[in-house]
Amino acid sequence: MKRVRKAYMQFLLKKGEKAMGNKWTETYLIHSNDIDYKSETRLSVLLSLAQRTADADLEQLGATREQMIEAGMGWMLMTMDLRIGRMPKALEEIKIETWNKGPKGALWQRDFRIYAGGEIIAEACSIWALVDIQKRRMLRPSKFPFDVYINEEDSAGEAPDKVAIPEDIALQDAYRAVVRYSGIDANLHLNNARYADLCMDTLTKDELAGLACAGFRITYHHEARLGDEIQVKRSEVVDGRLYVSGQAADGTHYFDAYLLLKETDRSDG
Repeated sequence: MKRVRKAYMQFLLKKGEKAMGNKWTETYLIHSNDIDYKSETRLSVLLSLAQRTADADLEQLGATREQMIEAGMGWMLMTMDLRIGRMPKALEEIKIETWNKGPKGALWQRDFRIYAGGEIIAEACSIWALVDIQKRRMLRPSKFPFDVYINEEDSAGEAPDKVAIPEDIALQDAYRAVVRYSGIDANLHLNNARYADLCMDTLTKDELAGLACAGFRITYHHEARLGDEIQVKRSEVVDGRLYVSGQAADGTHYFDAYLLLKETDRSDG
């Protein structure tokens, strides 16, 4: 097992690269199944690639999924805030770098920066909790049994606040979604990135054609499990923001989010 473990770690070190300032970088090619009808990367794909980069950073430290399960621990994403200059295009190569800014009280902040053609096209800040996977409660950062590279010098932004939908914003029923096989992760929960699809699916045909996503913030309140039905609600676009909320019939609140939307630049074709 030690020999297999060593070979796996050597593979990870070749696949990614530890940059200056305790950052981890991964390179991805945007394939045809990653894009939408505008030949741009889907929001959920971009979030999924960011998650994959964060996983690789932890794995090269020894905190693989198997090791975390053995320790009885897991990471729970609380809030993600993504700011987008532009979406990557089909067959474009992008680089995603990530770094751990360390714990803030009981929570951890991890930042991301996304490059294409040597330019920054997006940045993100995320807040995570270390949890006991049996008792479903948060653990103190001191309980994490692995050495962690902390980078406090660089920053993609301040720690994002939880999404709070203003009281004067009216939400209307958009559609109902059922958590099925295509969206679940290894824990039978709806994958974090797939919540972005729930939000993007509230957009009308005209909104999809005339608006572009310039940002996305989401706060997760409760895991949606296989078979759960989510009532997805949305607002009108107010000051460039479209608020989305996911709820259950019994009042369970799954998530609150907003899409930051801007008019499409017609010169881009």
